[in-house]
Amino acid sequence: MDANAIAYLASGFGAALVIIGASFGIGKIAAATMEASGRQPEVAAQLRTAMIISAALIEGVTFFALVICIILAIK
Repeated sequence: MDANAIAYLASGFGAALVIIGASFGIGKIAAATMEASGRQPEVAAQLRTAMIISAALIEGVTFFALVICIILAIK
């Protein structure tokens, strides 16, 4: 295998790991928020806001990592 093939393979694996990690992280945040709002319904709005902000930060890091994988594949 030449260097380009290895770069494409590595960037594909990197992108897959990033997506899997982000999906697990957002799922964990959503599950914890639902459990907490079930225990204390009066703070559900505050928890929802914190969950959305946390999910947005995780997605931002995910997009940044995917861009790095694409740059490595193109290089």
